[in-house]
Amino acid sequence: MLPCRRNLCVNKKIFYIILFLVISFRSAAQDPTFSQYYSNKLYLNPAFAGTAKCPRLTLNYRNQWPGIDNSFVTYSAGYDQQVDALNGGIGVLIMTDRAGEGVLNTTSASFMYSYQFSVNRKFSIRAGFQGTFVQKSIDVSNLRFGDMIDSRRGFVYQSSEQINNDQVIYPDFSFGLLGFSEKTYFGVAVHHLTEPDEGFIDFSALPRRYTAHFGAILPFGLRNEDMTWSPNFMFQAQGNFTETSLGLYITKGPVVAGAWYRLSDSYILLLGLQKDEFKIGYSYDITSSRLSNQTNGSHEISFSYIFPCRPKKVKFQTISCPSF
Repeated sequence: MLPCRRNLCVNKKIFYIILFLVISFRSAAQDPTFSQYYSNKLYLNPAFAGTAKCPRLTLNYRNQWPGIDNSFVTYSAGYDQQVDALNGGIGVLIMTDRAGEGVLNTTSASFMYSYQFSVNRKFSIRAGFQGTFVQKSIDVSNLRFGDMIDSRRGFVYQSSEQINNDQVIYPDFSFGLLGFSEKTYFGVAVHHLTEPDEGFIDFSALPRRYTAHFGAILPFGLRNEDMTWSPNFMFQAQGNFTETSLGLYITKGPVVAGAWYRLSDSYILLLGLQKDEFKIGYSYDITSSRLSNQTNGSHEISFSYIFPCRPKKVKFQTISCPSF
């Protein structure tokens, strides 16, 4: 989800009214977002499926704006691996997004396939395809409408609003590309290619989400082999909203420290630990907008585990990019 969706400077009651209006009347919904972009590679770009040498499991948790009644909580679990028999990689991503203390819930299951080919000995391209099954539901009993408000006593009346359909189910499709060499990488992805209808009352198209990302992993100095720095750029657009982020990671041995700046929205601080088998990271978003005193920032935790596999000659070039 791009930051503009979160910028609701309202109290709990008014928040529910706005949430209902957003999801009901020809609104342009937006996707959840993760501050640890590269810890959830399958969500960022389906072309990442199968880019590790061995099977990989990833878990992500994000609590955005806990100061406003845990307004947006997102969980994801992903698995991917290279399959030589398919000449590519496969991936599965399960996500649950809860908005407004469970008023609006979205659950999705995505299946991905990626294919890699070498342009030359130093540069490769990987294309990824994704199909998703989405279920979105709304808890009508927790909604608050304008005609329920008394000017003095608050929400005391019964509403005349009627919602006959509290659940929508639809298929979704996405596509992504990666290009990478030993030290640099870039990618583009387009999610929601068909702009599916997810409205409860009226038609509401889910706009395409466009993503472009670029970065590099470079040695820190001439002699320090266990220390690297990684500058990164990220751009996302969905509907009328855009998000531009600039980031930097510093890695020293198993320790990773990172910082990102989402233009006009927040600062992101990250600390991670990476070993051969697992990676774990924590990040905190410091809100820089007018909501800074109300949101209590955002918390995110990631975990990744690389399963042991038989030593074998790798038939494809693996991508070198940040862990978080």
